[in-house]
Amino acid sequence: MKHPYFDSRIWPYSLPGLFIIAILWLVQWAQTLFVFPFYKLGVLPQTIEGIKGIFLMPLIHDKMDIHHLVNNSIAFFFMATLLAYSYRDVFIKVLLFSWLLCGLFLWGLAKNHGAYHIGLSGLIYALFSFLFFSGIIKRYFPLQALSFLIAFLYGSLIWGIFPIDQHISW
Repeated sequence: MKHPYFDSRIWPYSLPGLFIIAILWLVQWAQTLFVFPFYKLGVLPQTIEGIKGIFLMPLIHDKMDIHHLVNNSIAFFFMATLLAYSYRDVFIKVLLFSWLLCGLFLWGLAKNHGAYHIGLSGLIYALFSFLFFSGIIKRYFPLQALSFLIAFLYGSLIWGIFPIDQHISW
């Protein structure tokens, strides 16, 4: 008998995450080609100009920090795949809600020091939290274990909640 959450055909559930990752890398490539300051598409807290960042912030990364983009891509891939696979019915809703909520919170609650906030990390934290806490609420250990495995493999997920690096939003 098949378990209701898991079957052997997981690869189709990785496609939405791969699609978003492809966009991330296309934007990263475009940053090397064009002089346009892509970081200005990020969230500038509590300004009209910064509202566009609510929608675009996760797609923009520092053009000089490929290492961070690689880490975000890997973590997002696993989180998005696990979410799509485990929560087929609400995957799009959770992804969009998390995407927008991260941007809205950052726009409304962060202090405006004239710095733009960019990157996918907020969305990764939201997906991790959803998967972990829904695993606890459902009392489904595999979701909890997989979330912890991803957090372990993506170690900065835990350390990123502390204000260690002044160049990274906290």
